[in-house]
Amino acid sequence: MKLLDIGEVAEASGLRVSALRYYEDKGLIEALGRKGLRRQYGPDVLQQLALIALGRRAGFSLDEIGRMFRPGGAPAVPREDLHAKAEAMRAQARQLDTLAQMLSHVAECPEPNHLDCARFQQLLKLAARAQRRAR
Repeated sequence: MKLLDIGEVAEASGLRVSALRYYEDKGLIEALGRKGLRRQYGPDVLQQLALIALGRRAGFSLDEIGRMFRPGGAPAVPREDLHAKAEAMRAQARQLDTLAQMLSHVAECPEPNHLDCARFQQLLKLAARAQRRAR
């Protein structure tokens, strides 16, 4: 197995060397050794970093992501966590859609005072309802 130097991993993953060291400190990845002062990683580290990136994009914290790996780096993702995160993302998408509708309407509303607009009042109520549900 060919080991990858920390610089090669940084280049291939698009992450800074300091981020790789931080991920290692957090236990998310593991160096298999050193060549001089430079850390060496197995080729599977690139897949682990891709999984970490996916988790970050999905809104998981690094601590949450760390709990999704078994010792040695194999993924162990609890499906119920994924279902919960997916539903939270759908709820956030609905809230963002409501906000986008409101902003578009405000930008195009012919009423001189937006508070006199029935559509704007309706959008305000939807936003307030979504806010209560988010708590």
